[in-house]
Amino acid sequence: MIASSLDNPNVVPLLGFCVDEEGLFLVYKYVSGGSLDHHLHNYVRGKKSCLPWNVRFKIAIGIARAVEYLHHGTDKCVVHRDIKPSNILLSSNKTPKLCDFGLATWTVGPSIPFLCKTVKGTFGYLAPEYFQHGKVSSKTDVYAFGVVLLELITGRKPIESRRPQGDENLVMWARPLLRQGAIDELIDPQLRYGPIDKSEISRMVRAASACLNSEELGRPNINQVMAILLGEDIFDDWSVVTGGDCAGGYCRPPQEQQLTSEMKGHLALAMLGVSDVEEDNLFCR
Repeated sequence: MIASSLDNPNVVPLLGFCVDEEGLFLVYKYVSGGSLDHHLHNYVRGKKSCLPWNVRFKIAIGIARAVEYLHHGTDKCVVHRDIKPSNILLSSNKTPKLCDFGLATWTVGPSIPFLCKTVKGTFGYLAPEYFQHGKVSSKTDVYAFGVVLLELITGRKPIESRRPQGDENLVMWARPLLRQGAIDELIDPQLRYGPIDKSEISRMVRAASACLNSEELGRPNINQVMAILLGEDIFDDWSVVTGGDCAGGYCRPPQEQQLTSEMKGHLALAMLGVSDVEEDNLFCR
């Protein structure tokens, strides 16, 4: 079992398991702070809760370290396949911990793809090559992490039916703004009244843009994403990041129009309530 082999401060540890007449239950260490999804998207007494910027950046770094550990810090590369705010728990001091490894799979190595005939995950976080063709690699997690970064930046969910037509999909709405480096238009309105480190928000926007490259081969690995977040990458000039339809130094593919059409089809399925799990008798190892 993958979960039992993991040991990292940013991963929820598995303590054991229980078997009774109702089935198998996994026992994880209790994390008191609730999920990131709750803190980002829940309303209390009609008012949306607001995570301050320093906590959001701390969460981004912590989950990047968790993914880095999965991809490069274990005997075999682990692809989580379901990175999203509801699978990120926060401790009492807001340390993020990645959980729920039910869809995780071992791979031959980072960035080495394989085909999986059972596509599982959550709409809005699935990398294009995964939901279209079942192609899985560590870059699948990098894309999902990019969506999480966008949520931290904007405070928006990946798919929201109440948004104006054309803006329901967070990635599609944000993509042109990411290319332009339009931070003021991207940032969660609730953050505008509190202290924000402009350097950190700029780096997170750059990292999100790089992670959300539509082409798997053009997407950075998690080590490169971490370098962008920490300001250790070589791209100091924003024009270098966004010029030539590139993000974080990683160029986007020319098939933008085709991909937009496919993303709209993907969004349509999600809005119709189609299950995000394709069940069959096959599984990937």
